This record gives sequence, structure tokens and C-alpha cells, in this order.
Amino acid sequence: MRGQYGYKPDLPAIGGSEAVGVVDALGEGVQGVALGQRVAVATAHGTWAEHFIASAGLLVPLPETIGDEAGAQLIAMPLSALMLLEFLEVQRGQWIVQNTANGAVGKTLAMLASARGVHTINLVRRDAGVQELAALGIEHAVSTAQPGWQQQVNAIVGDAPLQAAVDSVGGAASGELLELLGEGGVLVSFGSMTGEPMQIRSGDLIFKQATVKGFWGSVVSARLSVEDKRRLIGELLRLASSGELKLPVEAIYDLADVASAAAASLQPGRKGKILLRP
Repeated sequence: MRGQYGYKPDLPAIGGSEAVGVVDALGEGVQGVALGQRVAVATAHGTWAEHFIASAGLLVPLPETIGDEAGAQLIAMPLSALMLLEFLEVQRGQWIVQNTANGAVGKTLAMLASARGVHTINLVRRDAGVQELAALGIEHAVSTAQPGWQQQVNAIVGDAPLQAAVDSVGGAASGELLELLGEGGVLVSFGSMTGEPMQIRSGDLIFKQATVKGFWGSVVSARLSVEDKRRLIGELLRLASSGELKLPVEAIYDLADVASAAAASLQPGRKGKILLRP
């Protein structure tokens, strides 16, 4: 909506790229989808509406064990988080660190990593964020508002190196993550909450022999094979059905009140997603 994303639609345009709904009509020759079937979809266009058109190949049938609120946010961010986890190339028992861990992607990444046996250090900017993550069963949360928080991180991981770091903030926070990494570690830029360039020290980059990469889910998703995408979506469905993956909701707004919903989505301290319901 700010015009800062990698894709810009022709205006005027209806917002929204993800939703859950019921199939109301089928195009000619469509197979594998039934009328009345409840499905989730992402990477569609114009989903902030009562009806929209989506490619049949993008639809994900939902089991009854997954409610509409979870289904409406199940694919885009959770799938990006799962692709990100594979992008990091970490193994069971290894450690990663991420900032903005109490954001939607951060929470999801921590839960998905835990399900795979990967340990996460979850950095938050407010002390209250530690309790917020604990309420979801997410461990090893550290508030960067506390002095000496880096020592707290080191105490948690002990002698184990941090293999990878996920930066969603940019600016000085990028350098703080790089400083925590072990030798040969990988720093991945997932976003830039501050809008500032990454500030990293050349000494950390050189002497740690570290790598800095950028992650854009749309590009990574386009490169996935059909089999890998099915495998990842199947993992998300299983974890959401079992309750291992929790997708909290802060509030639900009517489409007619979309301005209030947009304002609510920008409020700090949210504990879940803002949803629209026709």
C-alpha cells in the first residue's frame, strides 16, 4: 500500500493477496476442486472483497480441524517462514537467532523450527514481548531493551555456535546479529522495519567468514518444485491441525471498516493478525 513492495498493481486496485473462502464457481476444464469446497489461497489478487478469482492450482483444501481464522493466514507468511527455515540450511540441534521475534513471521518461524528440532534465540524490543512469546510456548526470548542482553544470549547457547541469523529490522540491528554469529555463519535480510541500510562491521564479516543474503519469498517460492511446495504445505497443515503451529488473531473487521483495520494493523504491541471478514 505504501508502494515499497517489489510488485505494484495497476491502479485503481483492490488490496489483499490471501484469504480463506468457499468455491462458488469453476472455470472451464478445472479439475481437483469442487463447488462448495472450503479452501485457502495465497498469491492471489484482490482478496479484500466478497468474491475474487483465483487460480485453481493455488487452492489449498482445508480440513475441518483448521478454522477460518487460521486458514486465512496459513499460507503466505507461514509458508514464507518455512521456506526461510529451509533457506537457512540448519540441522536439528543447531541454533539460529532472529529479531522482531514477536511479529507474525518471528512467532511462526520459532514454532516451525521447534517442530524440526532447531533451537531459536528470539529477540524482542520490549520486555513484554518475552511474556507474549512464553504464552505461546516459545522459549529463549530475550529483550534487547535490557542492558547486557548479548551476554544473556551467550549464556543460553553456551558453547554452541549460532549458525544463522534472520534480520527483519535493518540499521544497527543487522550488525548486532552479525556480531552474535559463529564462524561461517549466515546473516539473512528478511525485511527492514527501520527502512535504514544494514550497518555491519567489515571485521565481523571478514574474520567470521560470514555470508550475507537476502530472502524474498516470492522468488524462492517460484523456484520451488511442485513436490517441494506440496511437502511444505502439507507440513503446515499438519502442524496447524495438531496445534503445534498457532496463528493468533488480534481482531476481525468488516470490509466496510477497512480503514480502521489498516490503522489497527500499524499499532505496536499487537498479539495477532488483523483480519477482514465480508
